[in-house]
Amino acid sequence: MSAVTRPIPLTVPRRKSNRKALRLVLRYVLLTLVLIFAVFPFVWTLAIAITDKRAGTSIYDFPASLFPKAVTLNNFLEVYRTFELGKYVWNSISITVLTVIGTLVVSALAAYPLARFRFPGRNIIFAIIVATLVLPGETTFIVNTLTLKKLGLLGTHLGVVIPTIAGAFGIFLMRQAFLGVPTALLEAARLDGAGEMTILTRIMLPLTKPSLAALGIFTLVGTWNAYFWPMLVLSAAPDKAPLSVAVLRLKGQFNYDPFNIAAGSLIMMLPVLLVFLAAQRYFMKGMEGAVK
Repeated sequence: MSAVTRPIPLTVPRRKSNRKALRLVLRYVLLTLVLIFAVFPFVWTLAIAITDKRAGTSIYDFPASLFPKAVTLNNFLEVYRTFELGKYVWNSISITVLTVIGTLVVSALAAYPLARFRFPGRNIIFAIIVATLVLPGETTFIVNTLTLKKLGLLGTHLGVVIPTIAGAFGIFLMRQAFLGVPTALLEAARLDGAGEMTILTRIMLPLTKPSLAALGIFTLVGTWNAYFWPMLVLSAAPDKAPLSVAVLRLKGQFNYDPFNIAAGSLIMMLPVLLVFLAAQRYFMKGMEGAVK
């Protein structure tokens, strides 16, 4: 007689498959809720900015205000012309470009010896630099303001830029990136007679481009959106103020016109969003290198 084979029950595999599908659904539901929570303020601001104010729509008619009955771009043109936002846009570009370039240069020059040189107190110096990350930026405002006054830099873009380019975060990020470069490359370059600046510019920086891009994006976003420090330094020269300071003044000039305020806010947000979307691939690679 041939032995009778019994079928293997499929209950356990089915249960595992159902649990896996349930976890996947819950994951997507959670990510969708996070997405809605993050995007909702931008969507509402955009809806208000493109709403034709002559249609008599109120921004407090929610959720009706999310779906404007009449769409127009006149709010952007009106706030740009009336408040002369063009000069503030160029002020923001000037301050941001100088800050990004200065931060990349200073961070690379400071991180290279901390990562690749051996000298007494190296770890202590790095620990002190990292410890400054826990200090709020406001603690340095008084000292920096008095220093800039002595140097005659108050009311200038350089006065806004110089105190911000030597940041602990940038030094930490670039040091971690430099530590990931193989030592054999540096030793081979030194055997060929390359100096330290040559090694830094020809080997270290090209191999750590993702980290440089990530630091540049972080610096760009932070500088473009900075308000208190530029306002403090440029309080005596309001025409040199960046867009972040100028947009807040819209509340005074257009106190009863939230449509223009929303349009001005979008004008400020869009450049940063476009830059981030264009460079997000380098940003993610740079952050992976920093974590490692």
